[in-house]
Amino acid sequence: MLTRFRQYLLLEKSLSANTLDAYVDDVTKLLRYFDDCNIDILDVTLQDLHEFSASVADLGISPRTHARIISGIRSFFRFLCLDGFRPDDPSELLEAPKIGRHLPDVLTVSEIDSIISQIDLRQPEGHRNRAMIETMYSCGLRVSELCSLKMEDLFLDEGFIRVTGKGSKQRLVPVSGRAIHEIQNYLQDRCHIEIKPGADSFVFLSKRRGRPISRIMVFDIVKELTAKAGITKTVSPHTFRHSFATHLLEGGANLRAIQCMLGHEKIATTEIYTHIDRSRLREEIVSHHPRNL
Repeated sequence: MLTRFRQYLLLEKSLSANTLDAYVDDVTKLLRYFDDCNIDILDVTLQDLHEFSASVADLGISPRTHARIISGIRSFFRFLCLDGFRPDDPSELLEAPKIGRHLPDVLTVSEIDSIISQIDLRQPEGHRNRAMIETMYSCGLRVSELCSLKMEDLFLDEGFIRVTGKGSKQRLVPVSGRAIHEIQNYLQDRCHIEIKPGADSFVFLSKRRGRPISRIMVFDIVKELTAKAGITKTVSPHTFRHSFATHLLEGGANLRAIQCMLGHEKIATTEIYTHIDRSRLREEIVSHHPRNL
């Protein structure tokens, strides 16, 4: 049943590998819970699911993680109905916890420049690190999208890169002239890396290992450079993505265009940046509205 559920998520839902693994792991916990309660999964009721949800809440996990677990459970019971295991779906009325809107830290352009200036180009990884951060910021990439970027995804002469996002969905994103320059500088260094078999097509590589750079390594690089720059904000690779979207909005970019570049499926996800930018919007109203003159 669990194997067929994984196949359903992969083939029917086209979920990312991380989300797929999380859903399967959550459903595995669900099955163990009801096994311990001597309740067959095919006999589970809405009340049983409420009790499971309460036990999850008692663990003290975040509302966001709790909501993801509920989402995975709903997908599982929909699958059971579609595959004929059950005639009904007890999870239809199962409520997920409310998730508060979290406004992430955003870097100013000068702070981004300060972080990049900490990169020592005399070091073997210097040009690579500079190209990575410029590309993350210039294109608003998720760290997973940066790590999976391939040589055939680079259309530098045309000023675009092809990005494979969540659910293996692809999009074309414009890339800045500065990022193109840094990528081209790095590609000259990349020619001298001893690349392991199977890693040839990846853009960003570990110089020592000759393999695609990992998410953890990118996090560590960003953390180290941020500390050197003396920036006390909570900064991760995702911060550059948030900063990219916020700076576009501040510059007057259309919200739909930002949605396309970020690869958000729903415009509501992109709208968080209108909340980040509220202080600037208030200043604009105070400065220009006729009732404030």
